[in-house]
Amino acid sequence: MKENVFDVLLYLFENYMDEDPERMPDPDSLRNELVAAGFPERDIDKAFGWLESLTCGQPIQTTMPTFRIYAPEEQAKLNQECRGLLLFLEQTGILTPSNRELVIDRAMALSAEELTLENLKWIVLMVLFSQPDQEAAFARMEDLVYGTTPVALH
Repeated sequence: MKENVFDVLLYLFENYMDEDPERMPDPDSLRNELVAAGFPERDIDKAFGWLESLTCGQPIQTTMPTFRIYAPEEQAKLNQECRGLLLFLEQTGILTPSNRELVIDRAMALSAEELTLENLKWIVLMVLFSQPDQEAAFARMEDLVYGTTPVALH
């Protein structure tokens, strides 16, 4: 079975999302658990780096509506369906322009040539989970990821 960084991220997110930060295992214990689960160490290192990058960026501050033009590399990785989802999430208030840029940055940091819509939904969920004061947006996105809310509301 071919594992990748995204699989490591999903494993961590699904198994530790609800953990109290005080009860979280230390990084060495997490690394050992991931190795025991069969993930390659190279992918574990990349996943830890990916997660660390969530907290390193400077937020974009804007009060005006924004318009996003995608670079050719971004268009190659984020197909039209993925870009449409990002637009929808921003228009419905789930993503702020700052969080949208963080999602795009984290998507581009993955080694996959092209992301699926499902992968992008999980990235959005991970980004929202990592950001302060995004509980409502996280809950709405969680409904979309787990399929309890239709993407297009009529």
